[in-house]
Amino acid sequence: MICRMFVLLAATVFVVAFAPAASAATVVELPTVPLTINGNKLTVEVARTTEQQMTGLMYRFSLKPDHGMVFVFERSEPRAFWMKNTYIPLSIAFVAADGRIINIDDMAPRDETSHPSAGPAMYAIEMRKGWFAEKGIRAGDRVSGLPSPGR
Repeated sequence: MICRMFVLLAATVFVVAFAPAASAATVVELPTVPLTINGNKLTVEVARTTEQQMTGLMYRFSLKPDHGMVFVFERSEPRAFWMKNTYIPLSIAFVAADGRIINIDDMAPRDETSHPSAGPAMYAIEMRKGWFAEKGIRAGDRVSGLPSPGR
């Protein structure tokens, strides 16, 4: 009896300790806006608040085609992102206040390596990994339809 209780307790501790964090998190989809880059249309959820930006695309396991997220900041400054609790491989485009893409970087799931902007960024756009490359989008291209900065 004691042995069975220990096994049950150990199994419960294992499940709680090693279950994916996504089971405890509620994914909230944010309002979307359409953007255009070099004639390529995409739909992005808008992350404006600190909480929305801290959560980003965490705990998601898929994205619809041509869908992603835009992070809208109050000020243009150097930015850095990581992939903690993010299960989808992503590419990130850092965007200046004038809508010009500063740099694009690929990010691996659940990797806590910092991915910095190459200059002051007002926006960051996350899409499925490889999306920008597949569309021929690169640094220097302009993004149309970006939401106004600030909260």
